[in-house]
Amino acid sequence: MLTDPHPGDTAPAAALDVVLAVTGLEAATAADALDVLAARLRAMDAVDTDFPAALRDREATYPTGLATPVPTAIPHAEPQHVRTSGLVVATLAAPVPFGAMGGQGENVAAELIAMPLLADARAHLRALQALMGLLRDEEAVRDLLAAGDDTELASRAASRLRGGSAA
Repeated sequence: MLTDPHPGDTAPAAALDVVLAVTGLEAATAADALDVLAARLRAMDAVDTDFPAALRDREATYPTGLATPVPTAIPHAEPQHVRTSGLVVATLAAPVPFGAMGGQGENVAAELIAMPLLADARAHLRALQALMGLLRDEEAVRDLLAAGDDTELASRAASRLRGGSAA
């Protein structure tokens, strides 16, 4: 369970504006999915040149697959690699195995990738907590999976992150 290491810290939660949405991402492996998303983020100049390697390295060391009601992965890299804070959300054309968070070699067949991009290390935990609230809501995640295109996925994710229903 996530806990706040700074309970007296009253800084506002990090905004999780959707900076990239991808529907039906085709990938055979977690590394393939991460490479595609990292390349798109690099093309947008949302991350630095070291981000792709940092993302893969962190995922290899600290797997992020979650056995939530709809299996999800929340890969991320350290804040120093992020230029534009926000959220990347991608639905997968077919489930992709990601290492289970805290697992011992187990995999999670992720159907969704939710990648927080946070340039402020203090905001990281708060953003992950807000994201986890969304990911535990099976109806909300199934709504994201049903998006027909990237624009619809971005709109639905933004609405859900604000606490609303589908747009």
